[in-house]
Amino acid sequence: VQLVESGGGNVQPGGSLRLSCVVSGFSFSSWDMAWVRQAPGKGPEWVSFIGYGGVATGYADSVKGRFIISRDNAKSTMYLQMNRLTAEDTALYYCARGRFPSAASPKGRGTQVTVSS
Repeated sequence: VQLVESGGGNVQPGGSLRLSCVVSGFSFSSWDMAWVRQAPGKGPEWVSFIGYGGVATGYADSVKGRFIISRDNAKSTMYLQMNRLTAEDTALYYCARGRFPSAASPKGRGTQVTVSS
């Protein structure tokens, strides 16, 4: 099982980034997937999930209306479009298997997002 995130970087407040998560080693199209983030000195924060079919979605209140989750099952890839970024969005973002992943859920190593002027 392997999950690999990409697309992070440094961005100014108000900017946008698109994260990707490429999955291998399990049947991607059969699993709900989620994005989780962890800011420095804080615990993990669930950000969003997408159902295995790509229809059902959910967002944390902190990102609702700014972030959009999507997936391409043919490519075993999940995305997170992040708009109107603020400094509070600075964190390590990682993808994980499941709607509300536990500490034991398969997850990637993460991609760093830093929002700073």
